[in-house]
Amino acid sequence: MRVRRGAGAAAAAALLLLLAACSDPARTDAPDPEPSASTSTTTTSEPAVPVADPARAVDPPGERDGRLWSADILVQWDKPIDDELLERIEKLKGVAHTERIGLGQVSLENRVLTVAAVDPAGYRNFTQANVADLQEAWERVAGGEMAAADSRPVRRLAGKKELIQLGSDEDAPTLHVGAYLPQIPTIDLVVNTAWAPDIEMATDNGVLISTDGTTPATIRRPLERLVGEDASVQMLDVASRLGLDPDAKLTAIPTGGTLGSVVGTFRYTVLGGGRIAPDPAWVRANIRTEAVPILGSVTCHKDLFPQLRAALLEVEQRGLAGAIDPGQYAGCYYPRFIANTTTLSNHSFGLALDLNTAGNQRGTVGEIDRDVVAIFKTWGFAWGGDWRWTDPMHFELSEVKAVG
Repeated sequence: MRVRRGAGAAAAAALLLLLAACSDPARTDAPDPEPSASTSTTTTSEPAVPVADPARAVDPPGERDGRLWSADILVQWDKPIDDELLERIEKLKGVAHTERIGLGQVSLENRVLTVAAVDPAGYRNFTQANVADLQEAWERVAGGEMAAADSRPVRRLAGKKELIQLGSDEDAPTLHVGAYLPQIPTIDLVVNTAWAPDIEMATDNGVLISTDGTTPATIRRPLERLVGEDASVQMLDVASRLGLDPDAKLTAIPTGGTLGSVVGTFRYTVLGGGRIAPDPAWVRANIRTEAVPILGSVTCHKDLFPQLRAALLEVEQRGLAGAIDPGQYAGCYYPRFIANTTTLSNHSFGLALDLNTAGNQRGTVGEIDRDVVAIFKTWGFAWGGDWRWTDPMHFELSEVKAVG
């Protein structure tokens, strides 16, 4: 059997933080520190962890049962996988074990993060040994809390109350982070399946595969032929080293009312240098170059233009056109990852734009006219100046509004 990632001495240094089900009033709102190795490795489940959200709880997982499996391949579709296809995957030579999960993407402060909706009892056996045995963490997930990647960006999103809203819509659900844990590559947030309807995501459009003693790459081609060209097949051993599998055709399925309805299924490949190549068919169907007030010709998602024009027209009508400098417009449709990450932004979908860049850098209050900000908000845009780590040049579509 192959040695699991993180086994042995490395297991003792797991990045973990189990959090109280309510915020600690003694904490401050200072910037979140860089995560440090290990806070707690308690595995006992006595007394049982209180259920945080009974309406969104699933059966508690009980003590971990069965062997651990290496997370080697992740397959994702834009629709539920049928039982017959799953059986054929399980019979494929080299496939040792599978776990069906739900996968979707949420936009949080211009970061498009992957959420997995899982059965905690089965999913935990695909995680690192030291993580799989953290009974309290999996009881928290079953009880309606979230397990999140132990990283600075995710901790910053959660803030001092350890709460993350899964989407930019006003009615998007907000979950408490019950534990920060090392995650399976490409997955950022884990919830139980009871949350899936609220996040508007599937519970069975993804499959985790363990190849056990077989090298994952040897079954890639047979697996791709079996699942078809519309599925994304990622080698997780490659992703753990490089952040993403560069040979995969990747799929993002944005969830939630606004982003999900506008973007739809977004397939892309990695080009290198932080760039991506969206599916040309998606680009033809969604991206346009058109003229708008003040800025002139811009390239954005077609569904952004009505509200963008309305906002800029109101800016003009109120005598504020001089508050927006066309020379400091930094673009709308920009198909690449956020700098130095493998995380998509809303610019990849053409649903965000950056204005007046010089005086509105990240982490500052920004110089942009607040009346302009208010107008954009009225027309359904979220403003990066409201974020925990501010980005005052950034505006993104958060609500689809009818423009008469």
